[in-house]
Amino acid sequence: MDVRVKTTDFQMTPDVRDYLDQRVDSLAKLLTGVEDVARIEVELGRDAGRPRHGKNIWFAEIQVIVPGQDRVYARNNSESVNGAIDDVKEEVERQLRRERKLHIRLYRKGGALAKRLLRFGGYT
Repeated sequence: MDVRVKTTDFQMTPDVRDYLDQRVDSLAKLLTGVEDVARIEVELGRDAGRPRHGKNIWFAEIQVIVPGQDRVYARNNSESVNGAIDDVKEEVERQLRRERKLHIRLYRKGGALAKRLLRFGGYT
């Protein structure tokens, strides 16, 4: 899995890097079977559109790109870098689980249709 990290108006510390790596590794469980071709792009930084002394000045965005599938994208603002990372990771995880459940449901419905056709003797 290819992980690319970009920072904007922010110098990443080793603590933040370790925290981010832990969160991205938890997403790898949801990408089983495609982890060798999947790419995760992460951007962290200070939000320039808001006053520097106000709330929600940190942002994090994650984009999961798998060839042949729709991209999964989430962005979130928070009062801390770690809070923004947590929030955006939860959103991406939710989207990946929903996509996975959709594929499983379609697979099962297709199998049930094939079983019904075989049970009744073919195409009618």
